[in-house]
Amino acid sequence: MSGLSKNKIKWIRSLQLKKNRDDLGLFLVEGEKMVAEAMRDFPDVIEEVYSTTEMNSQKFSKNVELISETELAQISTLKTPNKSLAILRKAKNKESIKSKGLILALDGVQDPGNMGTILRTADWFGIDTVVCSEDTADIYNPKVIQASMGSMLRMNVIYTSLEHYLATCELPIYGALLEGENVYHRSLEKVGVLVMGNEGKGIRSNIKPYINTPIHIPGFGKAESLNVAVATGILLSEFKRSEG
Repeated sequence: MSGLSKNKIKWIRSLQLKKNRDDLGLFLVEGEKMVAEAMRDFPDVIEEVYSTTEMNSQKFSKNVELISETELAQISTLKTPNKSLAILRKAKNKESIKSKGLILALDGVQDPGNMGTILRTADWFGIDTVVCSEDTADIYNPKVIQASMGSMLRMNVIYTSLEHYLATCELPIYGALLEGENVYHRSLEKVGVLVMGNEGKGIRSNIKPYINTPIHIPGFGKAESLNVAVATGILLSEFKRSEG
């Protein structure tokens, strides 16, 4: 166990800030399960791995640096650090948006917990491409990564002008809107775009004109609204059910 220098600890901690992640093209993944998954499935993008226990992977050829629990606590973003932390290279933001199925589009989703849960849910339902407005929460935010349980590593997440993308999109465009048609009474296409809006404001006024099929989840109780991550899960489930 070699120990981490103060400068190394400071450098790793700097990756908690978006500006530094963007400048360096690196981000953090934490937790024994997610780090082990990254070592198994994405060994080529891992720069460094730190762990309080031995970790082995046939596909990961670099050394895992053993550190103390105290050192892990110094570099971790978690209140209760979980054995391992890895530094990964960010994926390059792709210009082309291609998918053989449903594409999820996020218009200004701000909360990292919601963002991570949406990505995890989308991954569960087989969504491979997520298009985000430029002000949507950063997928490399540690809270997003934790809430996604690593799903963000498997998905093509693109940040772009959502308005421009939808204006040039030739697919059916669905949007979660209060004035939309009851989703339980609507047949849904297998290929298309589903737009989900901001937690408080919903889908912005400049995006609404591009939605040619507004849909709505009817309520049966007294709650005023649904959490955006929950609403996303319900709608994605309905799209899958429509596939038969």
